[in-house]
Amino acid sequence: MSDLKYKNTILDFSLLLNSAQKPIQILDAIKWNDGIEDFIIKNKFKEMPKIDYRDHPLKYDPDKKLQEFRELRLKITKELGSNDPLGAILIRNCLQYEDVVRMLVNRGKPEFYDYSKKLYGGPTELMNDGKTKLSDLASIMNTLLDSLHESQLGEIYEKNMTAEAVVEQLTIRLQGFFKGENIKIKLSDGIISDASAGSDYIKIKKGMMFSKRDLDIFEVHEGWVHLGTTLNGLNQPYAKWLSKGPPCSTVTQEGLAVTMELFNFALFPRRAKRLNDRLIACQMAEEGANLLELIAFFRDKGQADQQAIRNSGRIFRGASLEGGSPFTKDIAYLKGFVMIYNFMRTTIKEGRADLIPFLFTGKATLEDLPVLYNYHQEGVISLPKYLPPQIRDLNGLAIWMAFSNFLNRMKLEDIMQNKSTGNDKKVA
Repeated sequence: MSDLKYKNTILDFSLLLNSAQKPIQILDAIKWNDGIEDFIIKNKFKEMPKIDYRDHPLKYDPDKKLQEFRELRLKITKELGSNDPLGAILIRNCLQYEDVVRMLVNRGKPEFYDYSKKLYGGPTELMNDGKTKLSDLASIMNTLLDSLHESQLGEIYEKNMTAEAVVEQLTIRLQGFFKGENIKIKLSDGIISDASAGSDYIKIKKGMMFSKRDLDIFEVHEGWVHLGTTLNGLNQPYAKWLSKGPPCSTVTQEGLAVTMELFNFALFPRRAKRLNDRLIACQMAEEGANLLELIAFFRDKGQADQQAIRNSGRIFRGASLEGGSPFTKDIAYLKGFVMIYNFMRTTIKEGRADLIPFLFTGKATLEDLPVLYNYHQEGVISLPKYLPPQIRDLNGLAIWMAFSNFLNRMKLEDIMQNKSTGNDKKVA
């Protein structure tokens, strides 16, 4: 196959895949009807609401959609062969979307969780060292974060910005970052989170109050990462599939977003606690806690009633409210952070910092990056157009990770033990 024919074949399959996945819309398919929060509060958190997903039918025929993806997989294999690396990514994405359809067909049933765990992972899975469980991170971080008091760390940022003011300020910031793109920042009362990014827009939850730190996080998390990788994918000349994210890219996406919050010093204790509490809550639900028990968990953490319901709803949307089979997407933030941070440490140690910018090429997984890099050399994949400053110039990040690799060899327990016994020596 000639170079030009190969590139056009990749483009054709990318467009077919993007078109096939378009109506699936996972979060829309599992959102709750209006009135659930009011019902729970009105009944004093003692009565379980009734959610029947038959009242919210899918926007496509599941059997026909599964057949569409199967036929596309066969076409890719026939045209590109079974050993083509880009073809393998396209086929994997087809398989992912097929499992998504199966998951959504089983909304409200225990089988929903089986597919969720297959697609996103679970809170007790082992991390890539083969020894540490993700739930171990939640337990350790819970203790550490409880010991951090923002009043002792610096300025307290009050929630004194309206959603309208956030839209205005975020528009100014991101129009400067995405020069030449027609992006839109708008209000929405139909999202469960404070902010949400789409193909060329970011939604801010209407009626909420925010702090300057929240604004900083929206800029980095929703803007630089989620919107940035979408636009970088759309700007690909051939690999247009990179603008759309199958579930396997969710961990990379959310982990990258949290990592960039950290690198931009936008991450703060309350925010980190929220992410950690979601991981703990997901494990609780997996172990049998029901919706009302999870709401009580979040209320005990000091969250307002509506916020506690929304955070619990994130874990039970699409799932059985009785517990034991949650929607596990919310583990992606901290699971992804660990994976991204270790990926960066490893690439720096191995002298492969040139792989790091490819995190922003589009909605990809860590395993995809060497493939994308190789095909960049062949002229099929273009470099990402929009990169955060820390990634555009990797000098600072490289030094950060170089020191991190060394410091990781030193056990903090030994340092503290030496200090407590008076064995530490001052270094001039």
